[in-house]
Amino acid sequence: MSSLKVLKPWYEKGLKFKCTECGKCCTGKDGYVFLSTDDIKNLSQHFKISVQEFLEKFTRVEYGKIALKNLNRKGDCIFLSNKKCMVYKNRPLQCRTFPWWPRIMDSKEEWESTQEYCEGIEHENGETVPFDTIQENIEKMLQSDA
Repeated sequence: MSSLKVLKPWYEKGLKFKCTECGKCCTGKDGYVFLSTDDIKNLSQHFKISVQEFLEKFTRVEYGKIALKNLNRKGDCIFLSNKKCMVYKNRPLQCRTFPWWPRIMDSKEEWESTQEYCEGIEHENGETVPFDTIQENIEKMLQSDA
């Protein structure tokens, strides 16, 4: 009889995080906010406009997916104003699950690399986010049609 060794994720004990509301995750030329069908529906309802009008006014196609337009050449999110999200209660899934994205959680090195622009990662006043919560967010991203 052989025993299988189950590899546990590197973050099995949870990770410290505290959003400092700095807005850095909402800026940068290299980033894209991809939208799911639910995101598009929720945001069009937020603005009280049709889905078609929302798509024309606020989105573009990147890599064959629907993404938010940028506000300016710096790459700021179109919904960012004075470092605050104007659609916070209806923000896209990608925004709601940050920093628990599959790509970031893939390795400790990627997590530490993300810390370079996200001051909330391993923040001294951060609470430990449990493994199950991290996994739930990863699953949400993996199951999204964004």
